Amino acid sequence: MKSLLVTGYKASELGIFSLKHPGIRIIKKALKSRIAALLDEGLEWVIVSGQWGVELWAAETAIEMKEQGYPLQLAVITPFLEQEENWSEEKQNVYRQVLAGADYVNSVTKSKYSGPWQFRARDQFLLRNSDALLLVYDEENDGSPKFIKEQALRQAGTENYPIFSINANDLQNTADEETLYRD
Repeated sequence: MKSLLVTGYKASELGIFSLKHPGIRIIKKALKSRIAALLDEGLEWVIVSGQWGVELWAAETAIEMKEQGYPLQLAVITPFLEQEENWSEEKQNVYRQVLAGADYVNSVTKSKYSGPWQFRARDQFLLRNSDALLLVYDEENDGSPKFIKEQALRQAGTENYPIFSINANDLQNTADEETLYRD
């Protein structure tokens, strides 16, 4: 496994509306732990589409890991051009920093947003061009990640396509560990 697609909830689906929300640190710590373990199995690339939420936090985590010397590369492959144009200036700055730290940046469609078909095209392209999926998703809390999970499960039914997940229990365990080590 050389390339890992990482996706999950949008920030709003998690009730995260501030860049300083403490949950972001927990999610990034859980992502780092899982990505580091996969590096031992030959992982080279983390791929995201740059969606605001888990995907950008995964991208930030990958950049931080690269800066710490981990042998990791980051690809940001957006569904369409200028997906960040309606985001706040603060979010756009974070997005620009992620793009600057990425090793590869491209868009599935070479136009601005024109319809929901671009998200389906993104998911199909990213699943076809990755070796596994890491999904921050909990079956108990429905949300947008269920669509790519369903596609990934269909793909895994016909070929070797591992699906890894980080769920609410994993995040709670990460938070508990952090509290334990802080006390």
